[in-house]
Amino acid sequence: MASAPDGLTLKRHRDMEGRHWWVYVRRVLLSLLGAVLVLGLLNVFGQRPKSSTANAPAASLKVYAPVHARSGVVYAARFHITAHRDLKDAFLVLDPGWAEGYTVNGLAPQPLTEADRNGRIAYGFGHIPAGQSLIFFLSLQVNPTNVGRHSQNVELDDGETPILTVHRKVTIFP
Repeated sequence: MASAPDGLTLKRHRDMEGRHWWVYVRRVLLSLLGAVLVLGLLNVFGQRPKSSTANAPAASLKVYAPVHARSGVVYAARFHITAHRDLKDAFLVLDPGWAEGYTVNGLAPQPLTEADRNGRIAYGFGHIPAGQSLIFFLSLQVNPTNVGRHSQNVELDDGETPILTVHRKVTIFP
């Protein structure tokens, strides 16, 4: 039988003499990794969309987007505007949390106008007749550095006049 290579001792390196507790540390670390993976499979850090709604006499707005997401994930947020009375100049005004740390991949249908309203993004859709609906999709990708909790409020305006606000927050996991 060959002897141990230089610098190695059988008692320390093969038999782990004095280091038996390392086995338990490895098991705990592997168990923690396994637990995180199982929680991910159960969508705890997931991107399952959630509906948030607001109603007013003039219109209603339903936002369908994740409230939990992981870095790098791609998803589409859906904004459903239903006019109860004529909206002469409908605008969706999004908090900065919809753009900071995100890559905007697309908008459908294309808004008629895009503007800045005190640091918030405003998408203008023009006239929406009473009883009609508009569904707007915003395709986003979460950037890897965007970790934490962010405000993603959405305001529906008729011109410069606010009609309603949907309050929501999103939590981004690494």
